[in-house]
Amino acid sequence: MQRNNFFEQVYEIVKRISVGKVMTYGQIAELLGTRDARRVGHALHANRSSEVPCHRVVNKDGRLAPSYAFGGPNEQRSRLLSEGVKFVDENHVKMD
Repeated sequence: MQRNNFFEQVYEIVKRISVGKVMTYGQIAELLGTRDARRVGHALHANRSSEVPCHRVVNKDGRLAPSYAFGGPNEQRSRLLSEGVKFVDENHVKMD
C-alpha cells in the first residue's frame, strides 16, 4: 500500500510540471521528503496514464531517460522539443 501511495504522490507532482519545463528525479524526491530519486524513476517507469507527463522528468544533469517507457529517449526528446524545451546536446536539456 505504501508503494502505491508513494507512486501516486510522484504522479501528482509530475502532473503539475508546466509545459516547457522539466524537473529532476531528485527534485521530485526532495519534495516528497526522501533522497531516493531511483524510487521516483521506478514510479515513473510504472506509470500507465497519459495524464502524467513523465517526459518532463530528467536526471540531475538534464539527461534524458535512456529507457523512457513511452518510446525511448527519441520520443522523450521529441515531446520536450515540441513544448519548447531547449537542449545543450542530443541527450541533455538546458537546465536553467
